[in-house]
Amino acid sequence: MATSLISKYNIPGPRYTSYPTVPFWNENLNLEGWKGQIKNAFNLTNNDKGISLYIHLPFCESLCTYCGCTTRITINHAVEKPYIDTVLKEWKLYLELFDDVPEITEIHLGGGTPTFFSPENLARLIDGIRQTSIIRNDAEFGFEAHPNNTTEEHLKTLYDQGFRRVSFGIQDFDPKVQHIINRVQTYEQVKKVVDQARSIGYESINFDLIYGLPLQTDNSIKGTFEKVQKLRPDRIAFYSYAHVPWVKPGQRMFTEKDLPNNDEKRRLYELGKQLLLDIRYNELGMDHFALPDDSLNEAANSGTMHRNFMGYTTNHSMLSIGLGVSAIGDSWLGYGQNEKKVEVYKKVVENRDFPIIKTHILTKQEAFVRRHITNLMCQFETRWDLSDTQAGLFEKVEPRLQEMITDGLVTFEPGHISITKKGRPFVRNACMALDIFLWNESEKSNKFSLTV
Repeated sequence: MATSLISKYNIPGPRYTSYPTVPFWNENLNLEGWKGQIKNAFNLTNNDKGISLYIHLPFCESLCTYCGCTTRITINHAVEKPYIDTVLKEWKLYLELFDDVPEITEIHLGGGTPTFFSPENLARLIDGIRQTSIIRNDAEFGFEAHPNNTTEEHLKTLYDQGFRRVSFGIQDFDPKVQHIINRVQTYEQVKKVVDQARSIGYESINFDLIYGLPLQTDNSIKGTFEKVQKLRPDRIAFYSYAHVPWVKPGQRMFTEKDLPNNDEKRRLYELGKQLLLDIRYNELGMDHFALPDDSLNEAANSGTMHRNFMGYTTNHSMLSIGLGVSAIGDSWLGYGQNEKKVEVYKKVVENRDFPIIKTHILTKQEAFVRRHITNLMCQFETRWDLSDTQAGLFEKVEPRLQEMITDGLVTFEPGHISITKKGRPFVRNACMALDIFLWNESEKSNKFSLTV
């Protein structure tokens, strides 16, 4: 890919796991409005598509310096039980809002390191959800795992609880890269847990990999993907490293001099992508790949793949409830984010209050834009009815896409935007042209990582 295009379009921009993105949410907390959103979405969809749960388990035994997640570093495992007790009490607060038994279509355990918790405590958490819910036949349960502390007992226990997907945080197999990001795990350890997961019966194994990390080179990417080819996970998320040390001070453990420059970073992605295509992975959405027989690939082909705070998913439930510190709930027309400090979160829930610290209820304009940005992120195209009352909002979009059209990255006609194959690496840039909050150019700086 021409480096001139990379230089041209490599600007700060959102990843669009939500719209509006968090920096543009309303500053005033509207807890009652959020509760109303939850109840309405539940009543509309619970008996149809069910609801999703995201449960944030923030604890890690050591800090991975590249990480941008909400974490708590500790080796004290006595924190496990009190935290799970609080999550289940938070879940009870939501149950009291519902007029019916919730039907669960998706559970995702994120972190932090979910496998920091013992198998027994994880089982107690899921049991607490199961005992108060109906688990739909098409439900998908997945969890994130660190290869170094994921035991066979973890895998068996969660499998027995209905989990069939596991995502291992690999990032890179090169020892030098692992050392500088403080994420050391051997190929042998990764192979061990992958083999165990397959033996137990897990249907989809994902690897999280990152490009643009400090000390990465063409050779380290090649070495990483040689090992990936041997292990052949069903899915791969090949993310761009987001360098935001002003938000995550742990990233100051290395400097910009250790990072590949913009052109080098994009070359690393193109190299990794080609290596994946060569071994029959299909590219899906943004930075995701899957084998042809994986359910995410099937969802992409059928047009049912969805994107939310959990990334790309095969299920599109209107209501996603976030439990645990920093977790974000999504009613499709509104968002609510939890308290980020463990102690404060626990105190609020113990007082039988919702630990929500930030909300945003979408306007009709925002809901219109959200639908079309989501379509671009999932299907690389979107269509709208020109008679829609909100369609006039997109009259300003064609001029904002003009350079991408000229460069062969996007096609536009009234009521239809399509991202070309050449333009797929720049999908975030195309979405930014639809983003009414970014029509003020100054809003792009110091809020987001680079798009490329």
